[in-house]
Amino acid sequence: MRQLSGHDAGYLYADTAHSNANVSLLHIYDQSTAPGGVVRFKQILAHLERRLHRAPLFRQRLQRVPLGLDHPYWVDDENFDLEYHVRHIALPKPGDWRQFCIQASRIHARALDLDRPLWELYVIEGLDSFLDLPVGSFALLLKTHLAAIDLGAVSALTALLHDTDATAADSGPPEPWFADSPPGRLALVARGAVQSASAPLRLARPLWRVASHVAPAAAALAREMLLRPEHLAPTRFNSVVSPHRVFETRRFTDAEFDSVRGLVPGATLDDAVLAVCGGALRRYLDHHGELPEGHGLSAISPAGHDADGHVDDGPTWRHLALHTDLADPIERLAAIRDQRHAAPDAVAQALGSREWREAGEQASATMLAWSRRLAQRAGAQLGRRAPPAHCTITHIPAPAQPQYLCGARMTYTSAIVPITDGLGLAFAVTRYDGRVVISPTSCRELMPDPEQFALYLRDSFQEYLALAAQAKPQATKATRARKPSQAIAAKRGASGRGRRAAG
Repeated sequence: MRQLSGHDAGYLYADTAHSNANVSLLHIYDQSTAPGGVVRFKQILAHLERRLHRAPLFRQRLQRVPLGLDHPYWVDDENFDLEYHVRHIALPKPGDWRQFCIQASRIHARALDLDRPLWELYVIEGLDSFLDLPVGSFALLLKTHLAAIDLGAVSALTALLHDTDATAADSGPPEPWFADSPPGRLALVARGAVQSASAPLRLARPLWRVASHVAPAAAALAREMLLRPEHLAPTRFNSVVSPHRVFETRRFTDAEFDSVRGLVPGATLDDAVLAVCGGALRRYLDHHGELPEGHGLSAISPAGHDADGHVDDGPTWRHLALHTDLADPIERLAAIRDQRHAAPDAVAQALGSREWREAGEQASATMLAWSRRLAQRAGAQLGRRAPPAHCTITHIPAPAQPQYLCGARMTYTSAIVPITDGLGLAFAVTRYDGRVVISPTSCRELMPDPEQFALYLRDSFQEYLALAAQAKPQATKATRARKPSQAIAAKRGASGRGRRAAG
């Protein structure tokens, strides 16, 4: 029996009827590489059953503490039914990309059953009209909850399902499994009462650290948001979200992004991704006549991996300016590069510090639930004046090697990430098999035209790509122009050395 940390339990407490902390992984496969050229649903079911023992969480459900005296526990699900969690569906004709995005968005938006293990897997067939993807492709949508697994560990789920070789096969029957009996209600109440009673003592040290180190920075943040409402101008995405999700995606190659970041010396792939997302957001809001004049938009990026695959060891989140107030794309990319070298924001460092996390994780369930509800209400009012950011950008780590499911090669991977009230736009960025995939998620009321937003994402990237193509010939000409003078100088230098040697 393992108890949820305060951080993980907070995702459960913050769930509402129109906003939850679901995260969905999307994988698309070319089954022509599988033995016989076909992968059947029963093969996937048997494949998963043989690997469940590698991740006990797949068979564990939440056990709540009566009266909410403490955080829930993970316990074995005595009624675990694999075929409840693994489902088989197909797109209707013609089976195009738009239908796939709509279906994936609807599945993602539905809340998980909190009385069962927090995951569902959908095998989706009928992908008959996809451009740039092999005929006969199928998809997997794996939905889970941030209370069960954080975004940094999502790649472990992908590794669990896949092999690095098309010929790899599981051998033997599934390992036997017997569920442990859940704890009694009386024992949970007693333990919860002790935890609640001792919470002030356990919180004394971390709260003192918070008061000493974090509180001044938090007060500065609150003062800035209250007294400077013009700091971040709100947009349509700083509003209450609906339960209806929309999702889109665009794929780009690593080589193309390398040429884009080459426009500005020292720029990284992460910088280029931010610049492209900022350009798309600028175009979209300008199209609707809602681009704030004189105000640059910003993003929040949770700590973890960046687009370059590096692990971010900084605060739990980063505040990133997208510099959408700069019309020139190269200036925007340079400004984004420069902020990476600037001193880290004191408020972000403080709020992401170990002391802050320690205090939050040791709080009692009742205190945390109450504080989150209060923060939500206060944040909804405060966000109308000075939103903390305009979107989130999350990098989802993916395996570096090609992946295979029952012999079928994975050709595409992306994710649908949560949105919340006040932050109604989220970008998921994945990098796999030589491609960078950027996937925006929002709700139908805030983004009624996700296809148009995806086109602006492509246009923003194409603008950078065209500038990179123009810069390359100019650099080549400059290099050729330097070569004759360099040759002459080298010749003169050689002749001079020869004369000196002869003398």
